[in-house]
Amino acid sequence: RWVLSLECKGSRNFLSALRRAVEVDFKDKDKHKSQGLYLLTTGIPDQETHTISAYVAEVCTGCDLQLHVCLFSAVKGTDSSGIIAARYANPRETASAFKEIVQAANGRFHWFGEAGIFESDDIASIISEMEKAKNYSQKCAFLVESLKQRS
Repeated sequence: RWVLSLECKGSRNFLSALRRAVEVDFKDKDKHKSQGLYLLTTGIPDQETHTISAYVAEVCTGCDLQLHVCLFSAVKGTDSSGIIAARYANPRETASAFKEIVQAANGRFHWFGEAGIFESDDIASIISEMEKAKNYSQKCAFLVESLKQRS
C-alpha cells in the first residue's frame, strides 16, 4: 500500500536508488527467506552497465535477493513526461543493458510497450516448458505406435 502514496521525484541516478533500496530498505534481508526488487523503468541507467552488474552481483551473493526489471518502451528517446534521458540508448541497447544487470542478480527481465510484449523471461520459460511437453508427448505417441505394431 505504501507504494500508492509515493510521488515521482528525484534524479535518474539508478545506482544511488538501488543502493538505498538494498542498504537501507533491506537492511534486515538476512532474516527473510526470499526477497525481490522490481524496477519499473522506461530508460537506461545513468551509470555503466558493468558497474551496476558488479554491484548487483555482490549484493545478491549470500542471500536470496533478486532484481527483476520491467522495461516499458515509450516514445523513442523520451520518458513519459517528454524529458530526454541523461544517458541515451536506443531500445535494443537499453534492453541489452538491463538483461545483463538482471542476469547478475538472478532475476527476470520483461520488456513491453504499447504494441505488446517484446521479450519476457517468464513467457520464454513457459514456451520452453510447452516445447518439452510437446516433445515428450511425441515420444510417447511414437512409443505407443511402436508397441502397437509389435502386437
